[in-house]
Amino acid sequence: MADKKAKITSTEIVREYIIPLREKSRPVPRYKKTPKAVKTIKEFLARHMKVENRDLNKIKISKDLNQFLWAKGIRKHPHKIKVKAVKKEENIIVELVDYPNNLKFKKLREEKVTKAALESIESKKGMMQRMKENIQKPAESKPDEKEKTSAEATQQFEDAKAKQSKHQTEKPAKATKPFRQALQK
Repeated sequence: MADKKAKITSTEIVREYIIPLREKSRPVPRYKKTPKAVKTIKEFLARHMKVENRDLNKIKISKDLNQFLWAKGIRKHPHKIKVKAVKKEENIIVELVDYPNNLKFKKLREEKVTKAALESIESKKGMMQRMKENIQKPAESKPDEKEKTSAEATQQFEDAKAKQSKHQTEKPAKATKPFRQALQK
């Protein structure tokens, strides 16, 4: 009925199952088929992973597996699915094994975004540390250098302003028509 491969590590059991979903969801009305498939996965894993009192609240389905189940909507779910179940202490986390292409690329995109977010946070932390160091150590620079840089900056600003005014042409103001107001009755 179901294929399984088990890997046992300390306090963690990892198994792969192929879970049949068609048989349990056949008698269910069309508008309840995918929720029944989710419940079937949880019941199957509660039975095979030996969950205490077969408590379905201890089984957590990953985001990717849930998206795969709901991809075709509430009426059409996959008829069998290959999952990896990881039992840590009393909780079980269920993940999809064979990702379809659209979910694979979506997962890669999400990982890329989270990685970029973490890098930006780290760079901001580094920037804040450098700013704190600069505040603690007052800048020792020669006054001549400051005067030279400020003189260069003002010269560049004036050049840019002159260049901009050279290329601008004054347009004559257009005669505006008076707005017609609604007639009063």
